[in-house]
Amino acid sequence: MAASSCATLALCSSLTTHCKISINQNPNPPLLLSLSKSKLCSSSALYTRPAFSFTPKFSQSEAPVLESEPEAEAEAVAEAVAEAEIVESTAEDEESTATEQPKREEVFAVVMIGSRQYIVFPGRFIYTQRLKGANVNDKVILNKVLLVGTKTTTYIGKPVVTNAAVHAVVEEQGLNPKVIVFKYKKKKNYRRNIGHRQPNTRIRITGITGYQDYPAVTLDSLKSV
Repeated sequence: MAASSCATLALCSSLTTHCKISINQNPNPPLLLSLSKSKLCSSSALYTRPAFSFTPKFSQSEAPVLESEPEAEAEAVAEAVAEAEIVESTAEDEESTATEQPKREEVFAVVMIGSRQYIVFPGRFIYTQRLKGANVNDKVILNKVLLVGTKTTTYIGKPVVTNAAVHAVVEEQGLNPKVIVFKYKKKKNYRRNIGHRQPNTRIRITGITGYQDYPAVTLDSLKSV
């Protein structure tokens, strides 16, 4: 027992001396650890993990098809809705134009006022020579009707259409644009510059009546002749 204890004590003393020698030889062991850590960090920094993209189970050729089907359906629905809206808008426009567009004049007449002849339509206005004694908003009846025409027949006067009359209302008594009258005589020192504005009357045609009893000229009668 005494021999074994002595041996153990000798081993322990030898180990302690060995440890002291190693500590003295390596006084800064933590530096090795720090260097090793820095080397590991630099190596890890140099080594970058490759970026892998997520690939779905289906192939690339199938993926756009699956995504494009709802888009195609949405586009088809949008086109159908747009076409329906266009059709509805056109129908509404046609109805509005049909309701708002004034009716086409179905009759016209050629009437003589003073020494001039005018083509008149119901609802329109014309400028004529000054009607003496006529005031604004006065109703006027024009009896010198030379011709009356409709969509199907024509009434030609000889020289006037008997019992036919054009009804009108006086809207304005005015003047025509100015006309310059310049007079000149050579070698006489004679020059005259005069302006003139001819008086006129604006009347609106309200209707044409009394021509129905007059013998009409139709296309069939002209063909037979």
